[in-house]
Amino acid sequence: MTLTPAEADRILADHFAPWVLALGLTVEETGERHAVLRLPWSDSLARDGGGLSGQALMAAADTATVIAVSAARGAYGPMTTVQQSTSFQRPVVGADVLITVRVTKLGRRMAFADAAMTPEGAEDPAATASTVYALLG
Repeated sequence: MTLTPAEADRILADHFAPWVLALGLTVEETGERHAVLRLPWSDSLARDGGGLSGQALMAAADTATVIAVSAARGAYGPMTTVQQSTSFQRPVVGADVLITVRVTKLGRRMAFADAAMTPEGAEDPAATASTVYALLG
């Protein structure tokens, strides 16, 4: 049984550092092997030039992957990032970003996922990430 968005929001509140919570992420959707989180636009996350910082996008993708893996497992369990490769394709300016994560393989000890970070209203992602997680519990 997968998590509800409300249960996933509770995982955010209970298991993430204050600086991650300061990103303002909210869970929009959860499913059997996926999750969609919203990163709200904030001038405080913009870099010089007005685009959303890559660090904020990478942290959002990393966090969204924890929620997607938890949804796939049916509950939160300790896990850690082993690898994250992020490609930036275009800047995000003045728009919320929807982070859609799909779990591509869920094993007993490892999970693999792909994330697309798409500005709200856009068709194509501004960035993508591929992640690998070690499942610790």
